[in-house]
Amino acid sequence: MTSLDRRAFLSLAGLSWLTPVGRLLAQQSESSREPARSVILLWLAGGPSQLETFDPHAGTSFAGGTKAIETAVKGIQLASGFEQLADQMGSVSLIRSMISKEGDHERGTYMLKTGYRPDPTVVHPSIGAVCCHELPVGTTDIPRHISILTGQWPSRGGFLGGEFDAFQIDDPKGKLPDVASQVAAVRDQRRVLDLDVVDRAFSLRRKARVDATLHRETIASARTMMTSEQLKAFDVSQEPANLRAEYGDSPFGRGCLAARRLIEVGVRCVEVTLNGWDSHVNNHEIHRKLVKQLDPAFAALLRDLRARKLLDRTVVLCCGEFGRSPKINPLGGRDHWPTGFSLALAGGGLRSGVAIGETDPEAVKDPVDPTTVQDVHATILTALGLNPLKENVAPLTGRPMKLSEGRAIRSLIG
Repeated sequence: MTSLDRRAFLSLAGLSWLTPVGRLLAQQSESSREPARSVILLWLAGGPSQLETFDPHAGTSFAGGTKAIETAVKGIQLASGFEQLADQMGSVSLIRSMISKEGDHERGTYMLKTGYRPDPTVVHPSIGAVCCHELPVGTTDIPRHISILTGQWPSRGGFLGGEFDAFQIDDPKGKLPDVASQVAAVRDQRRVLDLDVVDRAFSLRRKARVDATLHRETIASARTMMTSEQLKAFDVSQEPANLRAEYGDSPFGRGCLAARRLIEVGVRCVEVTLNGWDSHVNNHEIHRKLVKQLDPAFAALLRDLRARKLLDRTVVLCCGEFGRSPKINPLGGRDHWPTGFSLALAGGGLRSGVAIGETDPEAVKDPVDPTTVQDVHATILTALGLNPLKENVAPLTGRPMKLSEGRAIRSLIG
């Protein structure tokens, strides 16, 4: 019996007939696949419209003329403009019934990136910070949490510490700035020795305060990074011209290509931002322009990861902080909509080729099979082999905080 046959049989029959030992053995048999080890977040800052992306309701008054196209998975449609992603739908799962209580940009961003609502007593870590804190460090000399084309509210380490903040870079088209010494090696080494003298003098009778800043550790990490061969992972110009063209000649396309290169050298989380989705005015025009960047980059990333056998080891999440209102306002725009929006998940061994949940085309009824942001975080953590219920203690308050308060979406993790 193949592993797929076993999975189907156990799913149909359940595990109730097994003894506790037999149930454990069955679960271990089904969990033999190695967990994912990285996350790529395609962050659509501003809140994309679900109707012009992953949940079109073509032909309704709310569509405003948006058309739908068929995909490689029968019964799943995408909005027009996603022709390349449509071919990759067998590797993607859509959640069309996302619900959140945060309809403000800053609060919604915090919610989607951390899995928690903002709380004045604690700053929660983003999903990337959690990955770096919980997963093995490995042999990566460069930062393991990276943000490309960082938006207004970058991903932070929160109570886990500033060392887990995302390392921010701009368009990877050019060389990474500030990583090469501007002076000869001998002079550079003398400067390092002089700095050490100053540091040791300053730390006298201030050891606790100096240690708390992680100043020495930060300097050491930076020096190691400056001489690391892994810096080449930022340089997308080393890729063949035809592959760069597949991702698209845009900062976002280059960012997605850099994300793949960074994952290859052991980076745990790469966030690539595509800004500008806040379409209170001219919603359709704004989405047409941005989809022209998102579609080729997202599709090429999936193809590239799969070709390099990295897709099962990498969870790809594509989302913004909320969706847009079904009703089109007098300015031709859509307003904030945190109830019944969409996101896409791929890789990480998650089930693919499915669409979870439904939204009412008349925007009257609540979404069918609603999914919370917390549940998405729990699902990603589970795919990474982490226990969402594990607790870390927030140092300032002494409060134990779970990695996630959600529950993994069983239909996605088998």
